[in-house]
Amino acid sequence: MAFIDGTVVSVVLPTLQTTFHASVIDVQWVVESYGILLSALILAGGALGDLFGRRRMFLIGVGIFAAASTACGLASSIHQLIIARSMQGIGGALLVPGSLAIISASFDENSRGKAIGTWSGFTAITSAFGPVLGGWLIQYASWRWAFLLNVPLAVAVVTISLRYVPESRGSESSHVDWVGALLATAGLAGVVMGFLESGRLGWRNPLVYGSLLGGFVLLSAFIAVEVRAPSPMVPLPLFRSRSFLGANFFTLLLYATLGIFLFLFPMTLIQVQKYSATAAGAALLPMILLMFLLSRWSGGLVKRYGGGIPLVGGPFVVAAGFVLFAVLLEGGSYWGTYFPAALVLGLGMAITVAPLTTVVMNSVAQEQAGTASGINNAVARLAGVLAIAVFGIVMVKVFDTGLDHRLTNLNLPANIVQDLRSREIELAGLQPPRDLDTGTVAAIRHAISESFISGLRVVLLCCAGVSIGSALIAWRLLDPGGSRSSP
Repeated sequence: MAFIDGTVVSVVLPTLQTTFHASVIDVQWVVESYGILLSALILAGGALGDLFGRRRMFLIGVGIFAAASTACGLASSIHQLIIARSMQGIGGALLVPGSLAIISASFDENSRGKAIGTWSGFTAITSAFGPVLGGWLIQYASWRWAFLLNVPLAVAVVTISLRYVPESRGSESSHVDWVGALLATAGLAGVVMGFLESGRLGWRNPLVYGSLLGGFVLLSAFIAVEVRAPSPMVPLPLFRSRSFLGANFFTLLLYATLGIFLFLFPMTLIQVQKYSATAAGAALLPMILLMFLLSRWSGGLVKRYGGGIPLVGGPFVVAAGFVLFAVLLEGGSYWGTYFPAALVLGLGMAITVAPLTTVVMNSVAQEQAGTASGINNAVARLAGVLAIAVFGIVMVKVFDTGLDHRLTNLNLPANIVQDLRSREIELAGLQPPRDLDTGTVAAIRHAISESFISGLRVVLLCCAGVSIGSALIAWRLLDPGGSRSSP
């Protein structure tokens, strides 16, 4: 449920923008409202399961997720959808950590590895085919079914869980760091709001700089609370490990590039290249399948070469994939443009992801491995949230500048130019006025498409630079052998 929903939404966004006449900031909030609550609360969700029962909290998470999915599918405005997505994030924060904890508690040491491997395999399969399924539903039914699909899945999950899944709790008394969870959520929301709304309101607007200032103050307070909390949500002493600090910084940079890419690329395919929703959902299938097929091979790289080589080399391959996408954005046959770029990007991620997980787990003591994995998972999700907020500013700025220049060259009437400039925040979803001749409409649409491509190209090149930055982090901070480093 959670992984299908996470991948389906990227394909749904262009349709949502058209249906609700929304700006790109509105559809950014559709993603961010879910991501903020999921990334901020996922560690607290795991603690709640340990304290009150993993199956119980898992089922509560499934129920909240299903109810919120119903609200998403029935939403009559973009703002209703954003609120419902926030509730999905709360449900996901209980559902995701609970699923893996239940598996760990339900299998003995000999069979646990295979069970977790099966869990990982299903997440990879849903990540791969979720966009295809979502695209098919959008094209042949309605975007609403991309969310309503979760309801029958939830009924099946609850039925199976009540019948077959035993209840379990943490072996030691747990404590939920409510203050830390609230400060992390509010602080992250403030920072993201400031960045997102700057594109609509400008940096001098009180809401923008007030949100940024408040967000950073709350995040600072979160760190102060975690230092003193008896059972902190994020045990800060873990970051004394050079390898753990480096691995999470690496994760933040690398997954940020993936987050903004998966947000903008489907818009390019559907709104600019005129792909069908199904074709857009399938466009990155080669990348995800390659990551899946090479996962066992890449997992052995750490044992053979240590963590340094794959975590330095992999990001350079990822950077090459982003550069290839940037060069080939103008269009042409899928097999001659996006397919080879997707393969290169997938190869780079395959080289990187499994070794990164191994380095994270090896960088702390065994009894802290679960906490370390949860923190790294939260950082990966946080990376996507921040990337969409920050790189979205770059995208909007380059698009606005490019469109202003191209509209000037078209010598359009001043009222038409003013109308288009007032709606530039819609990016590729921007539609020309209806009362123009066919030639003028075609010229305006070409200017909009070219401006969007220019903005995306700049973002992709930034992603390539950030990927190389993650390689430098690996080179300077990570233990070359991927073994545990002492605090």
